[in-house]
Amino acid sequence: MVSELGGAQISTLLESLPGIATVLRSPVADALVNVIRAAARLSEFDIADADELVKYATRRGLLAEDEGERLMTDLEAAHQKKLDRIAARPKSGKAKSAKAKAKPKPKPKPKAKAKPKPKPKPSPRPAKKVPVKKGSSR
Repeated sequence: MVSELGGAQISTLLESLPGIATVLRSPVADALVNVIRAAARLSEFDIADADELVKYATRRGLLAEDEGERLMTDLEAAHQKKLDRIAARPKSGKAKSAKAKAKPKPKPKPKAKAKPKPKPKPSPRPAKKVPVKKGSSR
């Protein structure tokens, strides 16, 4: 006999079995988290996450189907362009080290520091005299 789980039972199950929350979480929630992390540059962007979110938005009527297709086409083109740029770059580690070995840069000579001029000392001021009141001694 199958019974439905209530809110308290699900909370207890989630607390008692670590890691089950990630298994039970929807793919849309995972995609949303991954896209947010990619936007914050904490992880790499994945086209599959964007595709999941576009499909969800289309199912819910948040995006028209043709708009979702155009968005995915634009994303795939931009992602491919990025991959092509990365592939076209020379290997940065090897190129920099080869240049460094070929031409060592001479260190600039330090300039002699000029001695600061001594500041003139201020002339001492006479102390101010405070008037004393007479006749009021108690």
